[in-house]
Amino acid sequence: MHTYQLSDLFDEVNRRRQAGDYGGAASLLLQAQAGIDQLEMGDTLFAANVANALGVIYKYTGRFSEAERLYRQALETIVRECGSESEAAASVYHNLGGLAHARRDYAAGEADARRAVAIRERLLGPDHPVVAEDLAALAALLDGLERYDESRPIYSRVLAIFEKAHGPEHYEIAINLNNLAAVAWQQGEWEEAERLFLQALALKEKLLGADHPDTAVTLNNLAALYRKQARYVEAEASYRRALTIFEACFGPEHPSTQTCAANLDQLLLKNGQQVNDRQNAIVYGIDQSI
Repeated sequence: MHTYQLSDLFDEVNRRRQAGDYGGAASLLLQAQAGIDQLEMGDTLFAANVANALGVIYKYTGRFSEAERLYRQALETIVRECGSESEAAASVYHNLGGLAHARRDYAAGEADARRAVAIRERLLGPDHPVVAEDLAALAALLDGLERYDESRPIYSRVLAIFEKAHGPEHYEIAINLNNLAAVAWQQGEWEEAERLFLQALALKEKLLGADHPDTAVTLNNLAALYRKQARYVEAEASYRRALTIFEACFGPEHPSTQTCAANLDQLLLKNGQQVNDRQNAIVYGIDQSI
């Protein structure tokens, strides 16, 4: 595979990932990996970028151990070829933070997320959209640590950067509206949370479709808010719709499917017991463009 083909490959992988076609995205990257042994030594960075991109897909589909192996493999090559303070290294640091978030090991991911922000702020400037992606990933980890007073202004900054760069209707804006809504909910601002969740949901449905897993993330979160307000009929409808999407996209064993199923089960029990950390859980978007 020659250099001029690389951007086309990653653009197509990104398109399929954002469309929820994780199998198709993985297939493209696995085909690229199969040809790596035939590449010249000058293409080792291509191999690292493929590994990093495949790690993103495996994280989304719940294959966390494989994702970490690929990220570490990619980082080793990138540090050797480009240095530990390069933009390519920052991409992997970002993804390691995202993987820690997916595993709910939030404290473990904070250092990697902050490193990604620091590197790309220095290289690209504080108002670059890629820096905003890194900031959003850091904010999601801070949410997991219940440090909402730190995360909320970061999300507001992220939204301002994305709106300036992309206008009001963009994928990243939808994700961060969801996340900002989740923080408002955690801080007891239920009306504001509902407004932001509904705004995020409408934008995701418009940009991604009604049956996309990112749409299901916001449906799950909106249901959690409705349940907190004792709006049980609305909560059940949102949970059921989200669960149908997660099962169709990921299968029954994926963490998002299991979280949503537990949420619905607990709602249906209506026994008034304290829910555990896996139930009534908010799901934060954390993403990396390839």
